[in-house]
Amino acid sequence: EVQLVESGGGLVQPGGSLRLSCAASGFTFGSYDMSWVRQAPGKGPEWVSAINSGGGSTYYADSVKGRFTISRDNAKNTLYLQMNSLKPEDTAVYCCYVRVLGTDYWGQGTQVTVSS
Repeated sequence: EVQLVESGGGLVQPGGSLRLSCAASGFTFGSYDMSWVRQAPGKGPEWVSAINSGGGSTYYADSVKGRFTISRDNAKNTLYLQMNSLKPEDTAVYCCYVRVLGTDYWGQGTQVTVSS
């Protein structure tokens, strides 16, 4: 059974930093591209960032480019999102995502709130 468990969210002031983690199990983590997706209150899901299976290629939404860094540790089956220079508009539930054998999986998400 594919499982994705996010952690690391919380309340942070504008300009602050957080590091999110996503612990994966139930599939061969190092063989799959991974993504982070977020959903702000009252809005639809927004793709944030992606990384290929080996970690050598990364992609970012324009809204987070230069501030967020995606990475992965395939030995630990863990995906990360380092978020710097956080803004109030980054407030959302952040979920990791993977498509395994044609089926989409999301974790339960971790809440990030950016507020003074």
